[in-house]
Amino acid sequence: MRENQISTGKIIDGKEVFAVELTNTRGSKVKIYNYGAIVSSFIVKNAHGEDQDIVLGFDDIDGYLNEDYLSEYPYLGAVIGRYANRIKDGKFQIGGSEYQLTQSLHGGENGFDKKVWDILPTIDPSLTLQYISPAGEENFPGNLTVQLSFKLTDEDELILDYHAVSDAATAINLTHHTYFNLARQGGNVAEHHHRMTASKYLEQDNDYIVTGKVLPGEGTIHDFLGGKAIGQDWDPEEGYDQTYVLDKPYGQMGLASETTERTSGLKLEVYTTEPVAHFYTAKYLNVAHGKGGRDYKKFEAFCIETQHAPNSVNIPAFPKTVLAPGETYLQTTIFKVTV
Repeated sequence: MRENQISTGKIIDGKEVFAVELTNTRGSKVKIYNYGAIVSSFIVKNAHGEDQDIVLGFDDIDGYLNEDYLSEYPYLGAVIGRYANRIKDGKFQIGGSEYQLTQSLHGGENGFDKKVWDILPTIDPSLTLQYISPAGEENFPGNLTVQLSFKLTDEDELILDYHAVSDAATAINLTHHTYFNLARQGGNVAEHHHRMTASKYLEQDNDYIVTGKVLPGEGTIHDFLGGKAIGQDWDPEEGYDQTYVLDKPYGQMGLASETTERTSGLKLEVYTTEPVAHFYTAKYLNVAHGKGGRDYKKFEAFCIETQHAPNSVNIPAFPKTVLAPGETYLQTTIFKVTV
C-alpha cells in the first residue's frame, strides 16, 4: 500500500485541507480528506474487471462545502463525533452535572465532520488524523483528543482504527457515515442482498430516539439474519433507519453485515468491535451534482454505522459511552470488499 498527499488549496479555520490517496497492489484506491475525515472515493475492480467507485461523494472538496449541499446535509462519507446519532432531548448527566447539547444529529451544529484534522506522521503507508476537541465544544465536557487511522490492505480491506482520551469524563460515541452503493450504475439499493448478524434490534420512538427496549427481529421486517433483498420487506416510504444489536461478545471483532449486488458481483463485509450497527438506507438523501454531475436521491445508498447504541448515555443498562480520565476509547471497523 502507498499513500499520496495532495493540497486542495483550501484553508478552513486556518488549516490546510488535503486529499490523501491510499493505493494497494490490486490498484484499489481510497481518497480521504482531512476535512471531516471524509472518505470521498473507494475504487475497486468489480466482477467485470472494471474500476468501480462504491461510495457516494463529490469530485472535489468544493462539493462538500457547497451551501446547497450543507442545507440538505447528509454527512456524506464523514466521521461522526463526539456522539453519533440522537440523544434524547440533547441532554445527559455525568457525575450529577447536566449537559444540554444542540438538539441535532451526530455531534451538534459543528461536529467532527466539519473540522480540519491534523495529519500525523506514520511509519507505514497509512493515514492517521488527529482532532483535539476543546472542553465546552458543542457543550461537551472535557478536552478530548481523537485519532483516526485509515489503512487499505492488499485484500481490499479499509481498516478504521479509532483512539481517544479525555481529561474529564465525557460522552463519546464515534462512527463513520460512508454511503455505499455496489451497483455498476448506482440507483436504488432495494435489490442489494443484505445480511446482518443481528437477531435483535432497538426500539425507537416517533423521533427515532432509542428507548432502551431490545426487540427480537425474527419474523419482522428487521429480520436480516438469513439475508434478503433490502427492499423485500421495507416500508417503501421509510426504508431502514434502525439500530441492530450484533450477535457477538461485547468488544470482540466480528462480522456485522454482508451486502452483495448482482450487476457488479461485489460483496461488502463490515467487521467491527462495536456492539451495534445502525443500518440506514438514505431516506433523506437529496444531493445535487455529486460525482460526474450525478444527483443522488433517497434510497440510492446504504450506511452501516458501527457504534455504541444511540442515546445509551441515558440508558444505564446499555454498554457505557462515558469516557473517564485515564481510560482509552478504542474502536476498530473494517470494510472489506470482495468479488
